[in-house]
Amino acid sequence: MRILITGANGMLGTALYKELEKNKFNICATDLNCNNTIKYLDIRNFKEILNTVENFKPDIVFHLAAETDVDKCEIEPEHAYLTNTLGTENVALACQNVNVVMVYISTAGVFDGNKVEPYTEFDTPNPINIYGKSKWEGEKIVNNLLKKYFIFRAGWMVGGGEKDKKFVGKILNLLKENNQVSVVNDKIGSPTFTEDMAKCMLNLIKTERYGLYHMANKGVCSRYEIACEIVKIIAKKDVKVKPINSAAFPLPAPRSRSEAMLNLKLNLLGMNTMRSWQEALKEYLKNII
Repeated sequence: MRILITGANGMLGTALYKELEKNKFNICATDLNCNNTIKYLDIRNFKEILNTVENFKPDIVFHLAAETDVDKCEIEPEHAYLTNTLGTENVALACQNVNVVMVYISTAGVFDGNKVEPYTEFDTPNPINIYGKSKWEGEKIVNNLLKKYFIFRAGWMVGGGEKDKKFVGKILNLLKENNQVSVVNDKIGSPTFTEDMAKCMLNLIKTERYGLYHMANKGVCSRYEIACEIVKIIAKKDVKVKPINSAAFPLPAPRSRSEAMLNLKLNLLGMNTMRSWQEALKEYLKNII
C-alpha cells in the first residue's frame, strides 16, 4: 500500500512514519521542514499537492499538516484559514481528483467546552477560537467533497520527544531548572499520545469503515493533574506543583473549559486500543528521559 503524509515532520507525523515503516508500507513523507526522508510540500499550494498526489499515486493520504499554535491562529486568522481550511481543501480536492482515501486530523478544539461530560462524535461542534473554527471548517470540507475519508479528532497531543513543543514538553523543560511550577487546574481535557494514535488509526483504516472518530487516550484530567503525574513518574520529590487559575496566564486566544473527549464510536465497535493517559505517559517518559 502506498501512503502519502503531509506534516510528516511533526509530532504525530514522526510516530506515524515509524509505524508505517515498521509495517513495510511504501511512504511518501512531506512537510515544509524537509530532510533526507521527507520531501518539501506546501499544502497551501494546490498545484504542488495535486502534482504530488498524481505522481506518487497513493492509496491513502494522511493529512497531518496544520498550524497548531492556537494563539498564532488568533493573532493571524488569515494564516490560520489559509493553512488549516484552504490547505485542507487543497488536499481534499487532490484526493477527489484521483479517488484516493483521505485521513484528516482534527481536534477537540472544535467544541465550546460547556458540556459537563466528555464530548462524543455525536455532539455538535461550536468552536470559540480561530484555531478551532479553522479546523472545523476543514472537517466540513472533507465531509462535503469526499465519500471515502476518515476524520480523527485528537485531544491534547503528546509525543515526539525533542519535538514535543506542547504541554508535557514544556513542563519537562521547566522541571530541569525549577523546583516549583505553577499549572492551571481549571481546564480539562484528554491527552492523545502520538504512538497510540498512529497504531489505532492504522487498525481502523484497515476496516474501511469511513467517517468521523474521536481518538484520545482514556480518561479526563486537568493540566495540573498531568504535571503532578509527571513529577510522580520521574520521582522528583523536591518539586512542588502549584495549582492556579488560568486567569493568571492571559493569552490571545480563548480556551474552552473542557476539551475532554470520549471515543464512543471506537468503544461501540470494540476497536478502542487507546490506553489510559497515565499508562501512556509513564511509557513515554521512560523512553525519553
